[in-house]
Amino acid sequence: MESHARAVVIGGGVVGVSTLYHLAKKGWSDSILLERKELTSGSTWHAAGLLPLFNMSYSVGQLHRYSVRFYRELQEETGMNVGFSNVTNIRLARTKDRWDEFQYYAGLAETIGVKVKMLTPDELKEVWPLCETDGILGAIQHPDDGYIQPADLTQALAKGARDLGAKIYRNTAVTAIEQLESGEWSVTTDKGTIVCEHVVSATGNFARRTGRMVGLDVPVIPVEHQYIVTEPHPAIVERRRQGLPEMGVLRESDSAWYMREENGGLLLGPYEKGAPCCYIDGPDDASEYELFQEDLDRLMPHIETAITRVPAFGEVGIKKVYNGAIAYTPDGSPIVGPAPGLEGFWLNEGHSFGITAAGGAGWQLAEWIVDGQPTVDMVGVDPRRFGPYATEGYLIAKNEEAYANVFTTHYPDEERPAARPLKTSPSYDRQKALGAVFGSVYGWERANWFAPEGTSVSEEELDLGAEVLTNENHAPADANGVIREKWSFRRSNYFDHVGDEVRAVTEGVGLLDLTAFAKTEVSGPGARAWLDSILANRIPNARGRVALCHLLTVTGGVRAEFTVYEWAPGRFYLVSAGGYERIDHDNLRRLLPTDGSVTLKPLTEQLGVLVLAGPRARDVLAKLTRSDLSNAAFPWLTGKAISVGTASAHALRVNFVGELGWELHHPIGMQNALFDALLAAGAEFGISPFGIRAMNAMALEKSYRQLPRELSIEYNAFESGLERFVHPNKGDFIGRDAVVRAREAGLRWSFATLEIHDVEDADARGSEPIYAEGALIGRATNGGYGWRVGKSLALAMLEPAYAAEGTKLEIKILGRLHAATVIGESPFDPDNERLKA
Repeated sequence: MESHARAVVIGGGVVGVSTLYHLAKKGWSDSILLERKELTSGSTWHAAGLLPLFNMSYSVGQLHRYSVRFYRELQEETGMNVGFSNVTNIRLARTKDRWDEFQYYAGLAETIGVKVKMLTPDELKEVWPLCETDGILGAIQHPDDGYIQPADLTQALAKGARDLGAKIYRNTAVTAIEQLESGEWSVTTDKGTIVCEHVVSATGNFARRTGRMVGLDVPVIPVEHQYIVTEPHPAIVERRRQGLPEMGVLRESDSAWYMREENGGLLLGPYEKGAPCCYIDGPDDASEYELFQEDLDRLMPHIETAITRVPAFGEVGIKKVYNGAIAYTPDGSPIVGPAPGLEGFWLNEGHSFGITAAGGAGWQLAEWIVDGQPTVDMVGVDPRRFGPYATEGYLIAKNEEAYANVFTTHYPDEERPAARPLKTSPSYDRQKALGAVFGSVYGWERANWFAPEGTSVSEEELDLGAEVLTNENHAPADANGVIREKWSFRRSNYFDHVGDEVRAVTEGVGLLDLTAFAKTEVSGPGARAWLDSILANRIPNARGRVALCHLLTVTGGVRAEFTVYEWAPGRFYLVSAGGYERIDHDNLRRLLPTDGSVTLKPLTEQLGVLVLAGPRARDVLAKLTRSDLSNAAFPWLTGKAISVGTASAHALRVNFVGELGWELHHPIGMQNALFDALLAAGAEFGISPFGIRAMNAMALEKSYRQLPRELSIEYNAFESGLERFVHPNKGDFIGRDAVVRAREAGLRWSFATLEIHDVEDADARGSEPIYAEGALIGRATNGGYGWRVGKSLALAMLEPAYAAEGTKLEIKILGRLHAATVIGESPFDPDNERLKA
């Protein structure tokens, strides 16, 4: 065995071998893969081999698209049959909500180049003659996918990697991993030690055990998944004898199962409620080709619906039941990217759809390792999207929930209830008493909106129009058994209430809890120079000034957005989106100078944030402080430490809603005193609590960009319309040369704001395709209703030729084309007169 390598991949399943192949393809032929037993002996060998292109995530969808295309190319490259059966994939809709989901997905798919065909029940019967179509509203078909043989695919990847010079060592167990003083890694096995620059953990069911070797708590725990293979059925055998095409992979999403042909019979894979987590501490050292005892009782509701839909399934005996482990994460998406806090250690774990994702995940991880960044925005699968809150108990609850919800309708406003509430700000109970309906971000509870007393959703409104096993279309009932929120792809029951919150802020004053913001202090003698060298905007020279600053990639994309405020000499307070706390702080840590001149101090748990906004905000705050709040003494984009009643805060005159107001960053233990004082002082002005949905509606009217929507590594900062925040003439900073080159060469995309016409009950959400004279020329990145301007709006990335104000376009929302017009940026208060009042 070699003693040195550029990279060592641990794990010989399809994900690990794909990673090795793509590293070698990038030129790192001195890479090695270590597998404790035989290739595919973990979860890969018992996988059903499905290749579903369907995914509601823009980034994961791109990974799946790459995989399906790449597997065909791999077969040609290696000369090995990967067992790809391009039989297509068909998903059935039995409810209007499911059809809305499919229509939304079809728009997203078009923007990433995935073909989707809509089928009527009669067309469905033509391609799946054994399927009963009673109760089916329609179906979607992916012409390009189907299923593959996992073992054949893995062996082809292994051959491809070896042909490129990479090495694979089977029956070689890793016993220790240690980072050396040089920064290199020492990987100890039962056959020797390898020193390398990079380690990739692709160990599937062993992910948590591998992580513990290096002090990582990897947020992956497997869940048991069963599927049933039947004996041959005469009708299928006869179809084969006649040379008829194999029927596609069939998915009845509303009954949570998939079905396909298998050796003349049928294979049924249900996703039941109650499937337990397994291998919580990892499999046994001797584990190989391991299965669990089947439990058909858990599957009976799904078996019954399968027999109803495909009677042939009940007409033959069961040949085999497989019950194996599939790795899961709390949100069901894999973790692909850098391990938090460790340089040169990478994760490619948590793949619940590993066969489909393996190609794309290996591709992008190799790009990231070799070139320093991926080419697809990977925020949705970044390992650092989870924080230390993701404890073992949390993972068990959330991973079992994620498994049970694989086939549920994924509404854009759904908030899953397991393991909640977990992290709450001190004012949580006060907000709850005021009617808060909470969502969750990075473990924190945040009020999405406030339901007036008596708000409820009727049984009639919740009726899906069909008996289903999966589709809950509402938030859980409250303590009194009342359901207050219905989920939908259309305007839902909270729509008007959010409008009331917007009006309250616009006409008077509102109070919002944004404690979940990520917060850190940057200090030390080199702090200012370091920030200036990494951020694209100028760091304010005067103490008390506030600036919006972006961290770019080396290719000029946007990696992070920070509010920067020097709150003491040489001490800078940085605030960023709550969901990106670990990502943002880890990226900053990796960029720190090595001379100790700059220090990072995380402050998220120590400081709360309350936002006071609206034309009466100054009047409310003036009742609680002696500080001069006048425009002359306290202008927009400044901050200072003030007393607020009996509490204290750093008041920053910024907000995300486009109104006069302050963010009050305060010691978290003082939050309730501050919250109560603001409500009491604001009573005479009609102060009203408001939530995240009202904030986002107001931000939309200001054309404010958000990660990872308009701000992304896939878009140059100038394409995202950040000209006033990016200053190439200030000196060098990360991405400076790239943004300049891109502007000189001509930008590929242009940020724009659209007014959508003739909208009745469905606004854009983001990812809708946009057309000019029938040609696809862009995609929506965000959308909704602008209450202050009285218009349905969307933010979009368009081809520059179509981004001029006044351009007439079309946008497809849930399958319907709407006329759209490019309008000026910030349709509400474009001159910021209200912000600066």
